[in-house]
Amino acid sequence: MFSGIIETLGEVVAVAPEDGALRLSLATGFADLALGESVAVNGVCLTVVRHDPSGGADFFVSPETLARTSLGAAGVGTVLNLERAVTLLTRLSGHLVQGHVDGVARLAEVIDDGGSRRLTLSLPGALRAFCVEKGSIALDGISLTLNHVGPADSEGRFPVGITIIPHTWTHTNLQHAAIGAPINVEVDVLAKYVERLCHAYLTPSNA
Repeated sequence: MFSGIIETLGEVVAVAPEDGALRLSLATGFADLALGESVAVNGVCLTVVRHDPSGGADFFVSPETLARTSLGAAGVGTVLNLERAVTLLTRLSGHLVQGHVDGVARLAEVIDDGGSRRLTLSLPGALRAFCVEKGSIALDGISLTLNHVGPADSEGRFPVGITIIPHTWTHTNLQHAAIGAPINVEVDVLAKYVERLCHAYLTPSNA
């Protein structure tokens, strides 16, 4: 479990294909990682499969994860957001983030707004039920607040608007994202559970 508060940026130093999967080698800056530890890498919960005292670490990215996230586009030099798992003593400064990506957004617009940035992103239509104005969302692992949720277009995708404060802009990799860039999306897990429970009561067998 994570909180969506990015601790540091890590750089990809090697990418090795492994039978449809990938092994990502990162310079994390974390000297005390443990084998088997979970780390959110651009919002994706991955397991440390190798580490060294200098902060280098390898992560195995399964075919399932490659199919659902943007990590397949990562190459040597790519900068990724990193967050270690929370503990029972951690302040939950963001919101509950699982590191289980629900879909991939596309960055549509960035506007400077008095030092902050206003971003518009295009999300898959299947996620619209879980996105509400002033609700929580994780983008590349960053806990953010939705300012606006727009109607779906002819392709079923819909726009959302968020504001990035200067601190978040300079301390995450969103500052490097180009228009059209893929961004991992995790909607609020509580919204998903509520939707599932409500759906059960709305089915014909329960009418």
